[in-house]
Amino acid sequence: MEILWVLMALIMISIVLLPFLRRRKSAVGLVSPDHPDAADPANYGFVREEELDIRMPGPDQDLLDVLDLVQRTQDYRAAQQLLSGTDAGDELRWQRVQAFAGAASLELRDRPGGADEAPGGQWLRVWRAEQPKDAGGAAVHAEFLVQQAWRTATPGTDEFRIIMEEARAACGDAALLAPGDPVPYIVELSVARGLGYSQKDFEQVWLKILDRAPAHMGAHLAALQYWCEKWHGSRELAYSFAEAAAARAPQGSLLAAMPLFAVFEHLPEVTLVSSFYQTEVVTKAVHGALHAVHSARPDDPMLAHVRHLLVFFLVRGERWAEAMNQLVHVDGHVGALPWSLAEDPAAEFAVYRALAVAGYEANGGSPATLPH
Repeated sequence: MEILWVLMALIMISIVLLPFLRRRKSAVGLVSPDHPDAADPANYGFVREEELDIRMPGPDQDLLDVLDLVQRTQDYRAAQQLLSGTDAGDELRWQRVQAFAGAASLELRDRPGGADEAPGGQWLRVWRAEQPKDAGGAAVHAEFLVQQAWRTATPGTDEFRIIMEEARAACGDAALLAPGDPVPYIVELSVARGLGYSQKDFEQVWLKILDRAPAHMGAHLAALQYWCEKWHGSRELAYSFAEAAAARAPQGSLLAAMPLFAVFEHLPEVTLVSSFYQTEVVTKAVHGALHAVHSARPDDPMLAHVRHLLVFFLVRGERWAEAMNQLVHVDGHVGALPWSLAEDPAAEFAVYRALAVAGYEANGGSPATLPH
């Protein structure tokens, strides 16, 4: 179960943002936290590295409890109940759909089944068989197929295309069951990327999302991938899309942080100097993300995602106090970009956290001066 949790964390958040994870932007070139000058994060009440939770970017105890119950009993009904009680336009619904799909996908990988054993993820198949008109189960099934395609097949192959075509049909079924729910169309954004939708076809899907949830951060992050140069667009198109989303972001929306995700996607493979992170483009994107964080409601499900990415950029830019202010809010959970790029997300996060503490104290900071 512990191994499954570890793997599920990387699936939950990364599948919709898969292109973000193509390159490893690690802490190469940064001072090790074991350096004699590194301060002790424990003095700030931060969680020990071995206790960091890599499953999610922030707490969602209801989801964790339900996932544990479903996987232990192989009974889908708790998952069905949780999704039916989660608002259609809420970012949390999309994250929970990803979580259930990821859990089923990884169960199937670990237990493909055989003559004497049922395949893993059987609870999802039973869910769809017994409740074919349930919108939550249909959305989870569509996302499950997308994850299977990206995880088990090579893009461009017949196998990949067959699974993606099945996922596209499943998205259509899910959309019919919940006309006002943007999630089936957000799932289809990954299908659009995988099958190489034309710009016209992509925009038809995107407009359906905008009609239902125009400020949906997760949807914008998924759509950003279509415009990235590794797929069908370019660096300029990706930046243009992100900046347009930030410009029309309503008050309190985290869409103002979109340019920071676009910058992250197009970071050079190796950047060892802090001056790069102090350039105008990076500084502007960081300021936009900071503004978004300060304006967002405290319980926004996407807030932790933005804070984690800010920690990366603020530490790289040697903005120690600001990095510490973000760490206070996210410490304890590390299932987010950029830590999920690493083989050991907790260790990667711990490196940046130790550097932030050391830099903060080297400039006169202390536990007593850090606001909580």
